[in-house]
Amino acid sequence: MKLYSTNNPDLRVSLREAVLQGLPPDNGLYMPEEIVLLPQEFFEQLPNLSFQDIALAVSKQLIGDAVPEAELKSMIESALTFDAPVHSLDSTLHYLELFHGPTLAFKDFGARFMARLMGYFVAQDEDPRDLHILVATSGDTGGAVASGFLAVEGIKVVILYPKGRVSFLQEKQLTALGQNITALEVAGSFDECQALVKQAFLDQELRDQIRISSANSINIARLIPQVWYYFRAWQQLQDHSKPVVFCVPSGNFGNMTGGLIAQRLGLPIEGFVAATNVNDIVPEYLREGIYTARPSVATISNAMDVGNPSNFVRMLDLHDGSWDEMKAAIHGVAFDDTQTRAGIKEVFDKYGYVIDPHGAVGYLAAKDYQSLQPDHQIVILETAHPSKFPDVVEEEIGGKVEIPERLEILRHREKVAIPTQPDYAGFRKWIMEF
Repeated sequence: MKLYSTNNPDLRVSLREAVLQGLPPDNGLYMPEEIVLLPQEFFEQLPNLSFQDIALAVSKQLIGDAVPEAELKSMIESALTFDAPVHSLDSTLHYLELFHGPTLAFKDFGARFMARLMGYFVAQDEDPRDLHILVATSGDTGGAVASGFLAVEGIKVVILYPKGRVSFLQEKQLTALGQNITALEVAGSFDECQALVKQAFLDQELRDQIRISSANSINIARLIPQVWYYFRAWQQLQDHSKPVVFCVPSGNFGNMTGGLIAQRLGLPIEGFVAATNVNDIVPEYLREGIYTARPSVATISNAMDVGNPSNFVRMLDLHDGSWDEMKAAIHGVAFDDTQTRAGIKEVFDKYGYVIDPHGAVGYLAAKDYQSLQPDHQIVILETAHPSKFPDVVEEEIGGKVEIPERLEILRHREKVAIPTQPDYAGFRKWIMEF
């Protein structure tokens, strides 16, 4: 398997190089040089396959022989120890629950697989230096990466998160594990955290001295597992006579990119809904054909507080750079906090189902799409457990949200984070001495 940079189609690297580098030297993003349809036999067998079987078949189709099948199977079986069940509100509206992993967020799928894939490549490497994983988080990514990479030999993780812009329990997931996990509390936005990480990858002098890679969705290893659960969702739907649309609450748009790849592998997806909060850079692009990055605005759906989504370039690449093609494939819509709160309440009052703020944005977007295409069924990606946002959710449902034990035990652990300014010179000096 070879991958190319979205900034230079002539650049070709191996999967190992792409995963360990994280970002190409030209500041593009790595993409598979080809995405080949899965064989018809796979789709005939799909109703009876286990989730692990699905993950193995999809991964093999994307990465070829870059990893021996036995090793790949072992990684998947070790990483994928939880399900992604579909909860149906009615016959046309469904939630794909992606919060059943260790940190109660969809990022567990990508982080756990990536940790094992990187560990495999690092173990083969003759370079004795530790690999430093740099990751910016707007909420859930950092916790999933911390959990996934905890105690992995030869790897140190540095998590950058925006001060005051993650929930209390999200912050504990980033800062209370210790060992090979270090958290930097940045006095700025997620976009500033992400900019520090990207600048480090473009700093060749730094990279000559320190081995660095990324665990954000800029790393292709994160995207592979985000393809798996689209197949798992489709498998669980009872009625395949109606066109299936996926509604994706979106921040950095890695989840959307995973869905687009699933579609290109042959999964019969009719289309997508890109659901955002007021950070509506992509919906604006889909409406007007103009992409305008801007500083992110803090909202109650904080994982989507992204003002310059990294994976937009992958989405554009998958549509051959065509605005017309992308807007035909993706319906974009955005909602503010007041509407998001109303969405949480409406789903609880109408269906007795408790959702988090991101799932509420997805619900509102799905209803918007249904007003245009009432004959379609929509699967909304519920990306995080509502207990991670207790203040907002409990206020809207008028009751308590049960907090799973694996999250509750972090509540009283000590927060350990290093205060940091969004200044690259200072960050560079720190990591050189780390």
